[in-house]
Amino acid sequence: MREDYRSATLDAGDLAPTWHEQLLAWIGAARDAGLPDANAMVLATGDDEHRLTTRTVLAKDVDAGGVTFFTNYTSEKSHQLRQTRQASATFPWLALQRQATVVGTVELLSREETAVYWRTRPRGSQLGAWASPQSAVLRDRAALEELLANVTERFADDEEIPPPPHWGGWRIVPTHVEFWQGRGDRLHDRLRFRRTGPGWVVERLAP
Repeated sequence: MREDYRSATLDAGDLAPTWHEQLLAWIGAARDAGLPDANAMVLATGDDEHRLTTRTVLAKDVDAGGVTFFTNYTSEKSHQLRQTRQASATFPWLALQRQATVVGTVELLSREETAVYWRTRPRGSQLGAWASPQSAVLRDRAALEELLANVTERFADDEEIPPPPHWGGWRIVPTHVEFWQGRGDRLHDRLRFRRTGPGWVVERLAP
């Protein structure tokens, strides 16, 4: 189970001026290549006892401020983020033999920012956010379907469903962003944007 990576190269001159422009470019390239969920990232969090967990979530915004995703605030990931205020997320575009990793602190989005994104979600996804007690133990699938039926009935006469108070966004505010391009003989290209005070430096890392 070994593959030699030779599809592309990456040098400092190939990078966009900022980390977020480069990340958006690679997400766009993955989408244009037909990769499903090009904005999917593996989010790593840990608690204050150093127990780590990972899961795949979707990045919903990338800008100079950071990388944004949305979730239930009662979930395991949110509990861990509140404890440590640290996270790492990797975008794995395996078909393109590349990945990007964002490392940094986290902050909650405002309710106004959450509301703007919430209005773009399909009604079914909105109902699901109200119904699911994310990360809680359920008796069975029927219990989840019952919760969904209850909230569907609750909002049946409402044209617009408000965002739940227990649901919203997190933003990863990066201190490091690494762009990794597979190369032959495991001599991969690794270029990292590292925050230095108000600015950033670009460094090449050994593979």
